[in-house]
Amino acid sequence: MSPSHCHIPFLLLLLLHVVIARPLFPLPSKTSNEDKKPIQTFRPYNIAHRGSNGEIPEETTAAYLRAIEEGADFIETDILASKDGALICFHDVTLDELTDVSSRKEFANRRRTYEVEWVNVTGWFVVDFTLEELKTLKLKQRYPFRDQQYNGKYSIITFEEFISIALDASRTVGIYPEIKDPVHINKHVKWADGKTFEDKFVDTLLKYGYKGQYMSENWLKQPLFIQSFAPSSLVHVSKLTDSPKIFLIDDFTIRTQDTNQSYWEITSDDYLAYISNYVVGLGPWKDTIVPVANNYLMAPSDLVARAHAHNLQVHPYTYRNENQFLHFNFHQDPYSEYNFWINTVGVDGLFTDFTGSVHQYQELTSPHPKDATANNLLAKIAQMIAAYEGL
Repeated sequence: MSPSHCHIPFLLLLLLHVVIARPLFPLPSKTSNEDKKPIQTFRPYNIAHRGSNGEIPEETTAAYLRAIEEGADFIETDILASKDGALICFHDVTLDELTDVSSRKEFANRRRTYEVEWVNVTGWFVVDFTLEELKTLKLKQRYPFRDQQYNGKYSIITFEEFISIALDASRTVGIYPEIKDPVHINKHVKWADGKTFEDKFVDTLLKYGYKGQYMSENWLKQPLFIQSFAPSSLVHVSKLTDSPKIFLIDDFTIRTQDTNQSYWEITSDDYLAYISNYVVGLGPWKDTIVPVANNYLMAPSDLVARAHAHNLQVHPYTYRNENQFLHFNFHQDPYSEYNFWINTVGVDGLFTDFTGSVHQYQELTSPHPKDATANNLLAKIAQMIAAYEGL
């Protein structure tokens, strides 16, 4: 898609996606980013969690297009692998909750039980389906209290299609892919060349020009954060690329999926000093930063301060507008929540299901600086001349 197409009204894009059989984003992308508006770096990053999934089923083309339209700095995705080794965008290791797989008679015998992250899970697993089969499934909204009108209209997209959505945007939009459940993937998916899931993940990024340390010239052209809950994967990936990485942190009770370490171990000062050799930041669940009791916030921990002391950014997840996700302290006001996390806690980015809300808050409280264009400069000169002549 050429940059000019990104100005088509969003609802028309939805219609086109349903009606036109060919992909919206042919690969590889041919769009030049030389003249694009750069990504903003002067305020916390607005990270579109699985796209604008508060409005549209997660990790779909439409959800990512909507997030870009609403002002996302980064579009975020989860990467898994199909039975035949294709990298796809999908969050759950099973297809049960987010697709129509349970109604597909031809796949009735694919239900399995596998160990995933130390527990047995039963369902239709992504790793037991080829890319061609996965593409036939239709996606639906995760939460029943969100808009259901787009259910059944979109299919699973590949990692390369996701990348093209970002590259073909009319401004510079970063990507924020997660190496999802690498232990599970490497156990069930094998590649003919002997490479691992992590290797294939990095190969794809390099293929499309994603490289360079945080804030380098290359990074600013194609911004990227690589994320994972698996510290050993991040260490391995660090040998393959110098692109910035984020170590994700789950609930207090959940141990790391690869090293089986506790939350307390991986947030110790010694561990932060160790992991800072490989990552530029942490992505904690927000309730691990500020504990909650009876839906009220307790006193914030010192995790953000300690991370910053190790020169690590902090990008918590997930910010959602609905009342059931807003702690009582915020009085049903998501703007109050953003204000607390940005100005009191001092985070460096926010994973959100509602990109538009975060963008509106940021524009109200810390708006983009005015562009110093030639026309603006000429206008200022004219004003100075007029003032001089009036003396």
